[in-house]
Amino acid sequence: MDAGSGSVMAEISEKSGPGSPKSSPGTTPFHGGAASEEISPSSGNEGIAGGGERSVVGESEFDAKKMRKTKPGLKRLLLSVSVFFSFLLGLPFLLKSVEIYRSHLPFHDIYELSRVIESQPILFPCQFQAVFVGFDAKAQDIDQARKLEFSISEQMKQLAGGDRACGACRSNQTVHVTLQLNDDCVRNWDLDAPCLWRCGLLKKSDFDVSFRNDEFVDELLDSVLVGGESCGHLAGKVYTVVVVNRGEELRAVVGKHRHGWIVGKVSMEDAVRMVAEVFVRVFENGGKEKRSIHGEFIPVGADGKVVLSFSLLNADPHDWIYEWDFKQVEESLLAPVIEALRPIANINVESQILYHTPKSFFSYWDEKRGSYIFSTKDLPFFVSSNEWHLDTSVAAGGRSIVLHTVIYVPSAKECPLVLELPNGDVSKTNGFISPMWGGVIVWNPSGCSRTSESKHPLRHTIPFQDLVKVIEVFMGQLRQLFGLVSENDYFGMSAPVNFLTSERGFREWELDILSRQHTCFNLQSSVNTLASLSRLVQSLPRMVIMDLIGKQVEFSLRAANLALNNASLGIYDTSAVSSRQARSLAEDAFFHPSIMSVSYYSFEHCFAVYSPFFLPVSLHVLLAALREWRRYKQEKSKYLAWKVKERVAA
Repeated sequence: MDAGSGSVMAEISEKSGPGSPKSSPGTTPFHGGAASEEISPSSGNEGIAGGGERSVVGESEFDAKKMRKTKPGLKRLLLSVSVFFSFLLGLPFLLKSVEIYRSHLPFHDIYELSRVIESQPILFPCQFQAVFVGFDAKAQDIDQARKLEFSISEQMKQLAGGDRACGACRSNQTVHVTLQLNDDCVRNWDLDAPCLWRCGLLKKSDFDVSFRNDEFVDELLDSVLVGGESCGHLAGKVYTVVVVNRGEELRAVVGKHRHGWIVGKVSMEDAVRMVAEVFVRVFENGGKEKRSIHGEFIPVGADGKVVLSFSLLNADPHDWIYEWDFKQVEESLLAPVIEALRPIANINVESQILYHTPKSFFSYWDEKRGSYIFSTKDLPFFVSSNEWHLDTSVAAGGRSIVLHTVIYVPSAKECPLVLELPNGDVSKTNGFISPMWGGVIVWNPSGCSRTSESKHPLRHTIPFQDLVKVIEVFMGQLRQLFGLVSENDYFGMSAPVNFLTSERGFREWELDILSRQHTCFNLQSSVNTLASLSRLVQSLPRMVIMDLIGKQVEFSLRAANLALNNASLGIYDTSAVSSRQARSLAEDAFFHPSIMSVSYYSFEHCFAVYSPFFLPVSLHVLLAALREWRRYKQEKSKYLAWKVKERVAA
């Protein structure tokens, strides 16, 4: 009963007066005893004075603003809270609907691999052996062999200096020394190894005739020094120099395998110095004073592919038209080269014939030489990009590199056309290269005279012998593009060193150098790419990372670790293949289209899109639930206050 009804009942009680009949003890007034006691203060006081009635709270002590007599209901609170929790239950579905799928990336493995490669350069194990024949030595004199080993090692350190660049063997090399006697030998190691020199293999008298033929000696040394699996962890890659002390003119030769020999009158001190120089300057540096093969200039694409594009250009087809049998060239001359470079790059070959391809400058006639001359100053203008449509490769895709080889046939107006070098001499190859692009070879037809004055000149085929010479020039250019020397001699010692040529265009020890350099560059490139991808992914939480990208990253790490393991074992070619795969997979993962399409799709953007729809309603529901909870607490406190008053009054 509220305060209004209580005041009305009080007025009725007052109007009854003293003469009005009162309720006897134990009887219940109208509207129930409790209600009657709450309404009538007088009856409550009389009950107390009578001493036989229970106590009640008087109307004067009841404050409607701070008390209530009924327990507050939960319907409004439950309704508000249920609406609020329905929004909370729908929040995971909303987040799931806008979730960006991110495949797991091994960030820790990427960091560890990057730390290992960047902390110290990759040092490949290299084994060298020096064999001395015809020198004075005592049998079983191991100390002399060890002294020679120490001397050679010190000479190699002096020649190498402080170069600890990636791909070197500076601190991870072993030198074996053998002093060959008549029927015995002195060595600085105890156990027999199939890859190393065997005692009694050759005698000084065996060099009288056989060592005159360099090709025979090279094959002989390759056959007696067993390679392959029998060499264990180095896979047969042991570099050998045989020094034969005999009374003749001193000469040095390095073969197309991994062997060299020095024959002639030489002292032990000079022999040690020459052996150390061959080991460092030739077998490690590739015939240069310093190792100058830089990875960023290796003409291999990020996907490990190279396209060799051969173009035959007829400057003026009105004078003559030349064609070629390129299929024969590819099968007989280029196939061995492609096979030799297979661990380093996947090479594709294509060819084309173009017409009406003039150069972009004018040559001048030299009466003394009887030729038209163009100098090195004209080389930047030789290739006419407007007239020469060379970039028509269908095999080059993605990040492959195209190396052009242009065979330029001049017109009759400027034939023969020769290249003049800066020193005034005429170029023997009549060609030049452009780094990372390719090379140009000028081929002059024999006689340089038109065979017919007809408007439709006859078609000619370049003789195969001339194509062989052109491919030889191309091989020299390709070697230069890969950072190797194109000459067959090295003049760094007291005696010049002659290099035997290989039908594959690259000697085995040169392929080892390329494999080491290529492995280092690929591993560093793949680690840098994976580290950049890791930083990018962690900085952009809303970037899509597909399962394919995760697998590519995982396989790239596996290939990189395999390349490191093979490099530590001295398996150069296999490490080059694995490093090439690691780099290609890392590049594919970083440049995946799904990453590039949403690289800047941030969480702030997502919030800005969805907040106008859900934020106003969510705030109203939240405020309504809080307001209802606050009201319920207030009403409950009023009810508890009334209960306390009632207990006190009782």
